[in-house]
Amino acid sequence: MNVQDFEYLCTLLKQRSGLVLTKDKAYLLESRLLPVASKHKLPGFDELVKAVRQQANEAMIRDVVEAMTTNESFFFRDTRPFEQFRTIVLPHLLKVRAASRTFRIWSAACSSGQEPYSLAMIMLEESAKLAGWRTEIVATDLSNEILQRAKDGLYTQFEVQRGLPVTMLMKYFEQTGDKWRINAKVRDMVSYRPFNLLESPAGLGRFDVVFCRNVLIYFDAPAKTKVLDGIARQMPADGILYLGGAETVLGITDRFKLIEGQRGIYAVADPMADKKVVAR
Repeated sequence: MNVQDFEYLCTLLKQRSGLVLTKDKAYLLESRLLPVASKHKLPGFDELVKAVRQQANEAMIRDVVEAMTTNESFFFRDTRPFEQFRTIVLPHLLKVRAASRTFRIWSAACSSGQEPYSLAMIMLEESAKLAGWRTEIVATDLSNEILQRAKDGLYTQFEVQRGLPVTMLMKYFEQTGDKWRINAKVRDMVSYRPFNLLESPAGLGRFDVVFCRNVLIYFDAPAKTKVLDGIARQMPADGILYLGGAETVLGITDRFKLIEGQRGIYAVADPMADKKVVAR
C-alpha cells in the first residue's frame, strides 16, 4: 500500500465516521478490507482503493467504512459501570422521574448489542421497582450489518462467556445449536437505529441517560467536542453520561462534569440545575 492510498483512506474514514487511523494501525486496512474487495468481486486491495477513489459506488464506500469501525463489545463490560447503573443511577431515576414515571436510555455505538441488552437485563431484574413505568432503550451504531446482528441477539459460546453471569445466561438466553439467543422479552426492550455520531442526534429525541463508552478514543479532539456537545443538547439538566475508563471530558467540553466519587459517570454541567446524583 502506497502513502497516497493510506492518506486517502484515512481522510475518508475521518470524514465519514470520525475514526482517526494512525500509521501503526495501517496493517488493519488490508486485513479488514480484503473481504470488502471480495464482496464487490474485486481481485484485491489495490483495486478496491481505486474503485473507492472514483466515488461512484456509495454502497462500496459504506462497506469500507463499516469494515474499519471497531465492533468490540461484551456483556457487562468492565462490570463497574453496570453496577453503578443498578445501585446509583437507576435509584436516582426512580426518584427524580417519579412524577412522569418514564425515562429513556441511549446506547451510542452499541456494536452487536451486548451493552443495551446488559442494561435491559438489569432493568428486568429490578422489574418490581419499575412496575407501571414506561422505559425505552435506544441503541445506535454506524454499521447496518452489526445492527442486524444485535437485533438477532444470537451469540457464540465465546461471546456469552465474556462477562455474562451464568445465572443470567440460564435466565435470559436459549441455546440454539452451538449458539445462544437472548430471549424476546429482553430483545423487545431495545430499539435499534442506524446513526453516525458525527451527525446531530436531535432526531433521536431526548435521553435521561447516555452510554457513549469506548468510542471517543478513536476520534480527534474536535470530533469529541462535537459529539459530546450534541449529546448534551439532547439531555435534561439532571441527565447522566457514561464514558469509557480511558475517556474524559477534561479539555474537550464544559457541558459535562464528573460526578464526585464515581469514575466514568458525568452529570450535565448546568449551573441552573439543582438536582444532583448523590454518590453512595
